[in-house]
Amino acid sequence: MKTIRMNPLRLALSVAAALAMAVPASSAMAQQKFTTIGTGGVTGVYYAAGGSICRLVNKDRAKHGIRCSVESTGGSVFNINTIRAGELDFGVAQSDVQYNAVNGLKQFEKDGAYKELRAVFSVHPEPMTVLARKEVGITKFDDFKGKRFNVGNPGSGTRASMDELLSAMGWTTASFGLVSELKNDEQGAALCDNKIDGFFSSVGHPSAMVQDPITTCGAKLVPLTGAAVDKLVAGAPYYAKVSIPGGLYAGHPNPTPTYGVLATFVTSSKVPDETVYELVKAVFENFEDFKKLHPAFAHLDPKGMIKNGLSAPLHSGAVKYYKEKGWL
Repeated sequence: MKTIRMNPLRLALSVAAALAMAVPASSAMAQQKFTTIGTGGVTGVYYAAGGSICRLVNKDRAKHGIRCSVESTGGSVFNINTIRAGELDFGVAQSDVQYNAVNGLKQFEKDGAYKELRAVFSVHPEPMTVLARKEVGITKFDDFKGKRFNVGNPGSGTRASMDELLSAMGWTTASFGLVSELKNDEQGAALCDNKIDGFFSSVGHPSAMVQDPITTCGAKLVPLTGAAVDKLVAGAPYYAKVSIPGGLYAGHPNPTPTYGVLATFVTSSKVPDETVYELVKAVFENFEDFKKLHPAFAHLDPKGMIKNGLSAPLHSGAVKYYKEKGWL
């Protein structure tokens, strides 16, 4: 068999040429960065917010090289714990859950204060929302004593707020006749299927989670007022008295008084400044488009979003953009 010998210099040049051809592809792959946003149930505003932000980031990914994806998750507490574990870059969380995480309180007492948590901005207000089956005749929250009630899934901001309300009322989950722990996108169907008499959730409005059971089985909004609510609002910087506007849902022409928190967007100090800067820039450079992506965003104001409901320090990448805009 004939052996073909290649000149050593020619062999070296051939290898060098092959490596040179391979470099652009590997460099392009190295430049592509991936970032993930944790949200909530697919019918909630968190998922819509995360999807809207990713859409705006991905619009210019050819320039900044960041590809954004959104994940449906268990909600606020889950998102912060998963960011802490390094498995998510960003997440949506209620303002009260953000406060508890920074200070190592309640759900975060076991793991301690999460000092690396960083705020990016706040989003829409989230009134505490209670719905009841029309057949049960509920007019106030106290009427749910002994009834079948969904308190929210463990790891969600809704469940954390529910536990806080029950504590302020001197109740426990045993005060209900039956307790379920369904996720937000499961409870509307359970209500209309006569599996529960009511549910509690913190949500931006209008919401499909509220709209569907009202339209399907005539569910009724229940006001949240009284001494326990007064106590919560007076004692916590992240709560405020609010109303669910009248006219959003069939059969509810008048505002429904309640109290609420803000949805906030959070990350970790370990996420690079460039990634946070480009995400914030994508939102605020396309702000009018962002506001149109969900009715709950319609009245957002950038100057309020960078301070309201934020307990964690702002991420330095976000600060850079806000200073460029003259907002800080």
